[in-house]
Amino acid sequence: MNSPGDGRDDVAADFEALDRANTAFYEAMERGDLDALSDLWLPGEDLTVSCVHPGWPVLTGRGEVLRSYALIMANTEYIQFFLTDVGVSMTGDTALVTCTENILSGGPAEEGDALGPLVGQLVVATNVFRRTPDGWKLWSHHGSPVLAETGEEEDEESPS
Repeated sequence: MNSPGDGRDDVAADFEALDRANTAFYEAMERGDLDALSDLWLPGEDLTVSCVHPGWPVLTGRGEVLRSYALIMANTEYIQFFLTDVGVSMTGDTALVTCTENILSGGPAEEGDALGPLVGQLVVATNVFRRTPDGWKLWSHHGSPVLAETGEEEDEESPS
């Protein structure tokens, strides 16, 4: 049983707040809501925030990071994230959330109003948050593609 003042309630509240902040980040992406996404990043961090999208160079500075999300949102008709393997660690006013982003996305169709072909992708992500008076804010996001094995090597070695 937790005794008053042992800090466990505060830690549990921080973990819940971090989970909400991390979830809000992905939900803003799914909705294509750049304003909501912007509110989740550290304000006034023109030089220290950073982002690495899979296959992109490091983006540094709040403006550059937010422009990248605007570009992604403008060119993605549909995106949905299914997060798995979520882990949270925290020290002081800094927290790390790691997860696997199981992404389903699609662009515009070539003809008509229908959605283009859907594509699945796995990305491992690290989201670094800092505590502010307004709650936990993103300081850095790093996504790296998961190179899944296709099983072709096993097929080539097995007898016919």
